[in-house]
Amino acid sequence: MPPKPTAPPAARSSEESTRPPTRTNPYRRLFALPGTRAFTAGNLIARLPQGMFGVSAVVMIAGVRGSYALAGAVTATGLAATAVTAPWVARLVDRYGQARVAVPATVCAVLGSLALVLCVRGGAPDWTLFAAYAATATTPNTGGMSRARWAHLLKGDSEALHTANSFEQAADELCYMLGPVLAAFLTGTFFPEAGTLVAAVLLLTGVLVFAAQRSTEPPPRRRTPAKAPLRAPGMPAQLAVCLAMGAVFGAMEVVTVAFADAQGHRPAAGVALGLQAAGSCVAGLVYGLVRPAGPARRRLPWCVAAMTVMMTLPLLAASLTGSLVLLSAALLVAGTATAPTMVTNMTLVQERSPEGRLNEGMTLAVTGLLGGIGCGSAAGGWVVEHVSPTAGYAVPVGAAALALLISLAGLAFTRRSVRPAGH
Repeated sequence: MPPKPTAPPAARSSEESTRPPTRTNPYRRLFALPGTRAFTAGNLIARLPQGMFGVSAVVMIAGVRGSYALAGAVTATGLAATAVTAPWVARLVDRYGQARVAVPATVCAVLGSLALVLCVRGGAPDWTLFAAYAATATTPNTGGMSRARWAHLLKGDSEALHTANSFEQAADELCYMLGPVLAAFLTGTFFPEAGTLVAAVLLLTGVLVFAAQRSTEPPPRRRTPAKAPLRAPGMPAQLAVCLAMGAVFGAMEVVTVAFADAQGHRPAAGVALGLQAAGSCVAGLVYGLVRPAGPARRRLPWCVAAMTVMMTLPLLAASLTGSLVLLSAALLVAGTATAPTMVTNMTLVQERSPEGRLNEGMTLAVTGLLGGIGCGSAAGGWVVEHVSPTAGYAVPVGAAALALLISLAGLAFTRRSVRPAGH
């Protein structure tokens, strides 16, 4: 006899109706969480200037002072100061909370940017430019703080966190793609200081909007573990991977500019590099739609291997054809391997950072990337200068291969030293 409709089936149907459908777009489910749209909007506004400050400072200093060497030295000093200051700021964020630390740190950075503008425009001694730009090193790692919020909100949901990390990587690529373009437009259309001033306003506005979303902020940890992220199991190898991957990006940028300049089309280098970032941005969004197979520590070597193979495409396009158009197409395809690799890498950084020191761990990863960018730029520039721009494309391939070797060594080490959970 067929069962009668009773309350339990109704209750079950009501319970099932509250569950998100399995085919729902993961990004739609992600931003259905309360407060996520607001903090993401503020974070994107604050993150866009990261791709603007360097270009704006170079154009402003070189345009007013007439020295690219001075402009390059000032921005290099800023990167060095950031490498020292950023982990310290991140440690304070973990200990006292994002809002309490990020806002005053941003105010200090904005004041440094304004001081730079005044010093450049007012004809102050060169040393004041270095001091002013070094003050901008207190800029908080907004991307890391956003990832920390997702890790807090999605704790225990690895699939949703994978989607969130994929979105954040796509956002990084988008901001670094649009930032230099916006900076070049502002400095070229209005006046040399316009890019720095607009970037400072965007940074302060975005951080204020982001910090105001207190409901999604991870709770501060006044008593953090004694073990620093740098000493956590697997983290040294992970940061070494970040350093090598940063060298890929730094070398690719310098070599592409030199290659385009050798052909008399230097402005086209921005388009070519923008296509690489666009490929990575799209790949990041698509990667967030798929379910990752296996743990991140096993996926990383495969991702880095794919990135190594993809980085040979620009080398082949430059050496076999010499065509800037085909090189741009190769960079677009090569960029599709960047986001999955970076997403997997940041997932591992999140997993290996000690509890209560997540912002510090992710900021160390960003610091490693910045250091690698500097090393890659220097290596790529040396090869371009002493061999040829075409040969320079071998540097990103070598850096990616080095990242692959480090990731394989790290995987072998963790297999020996870390037991699976439950054993």
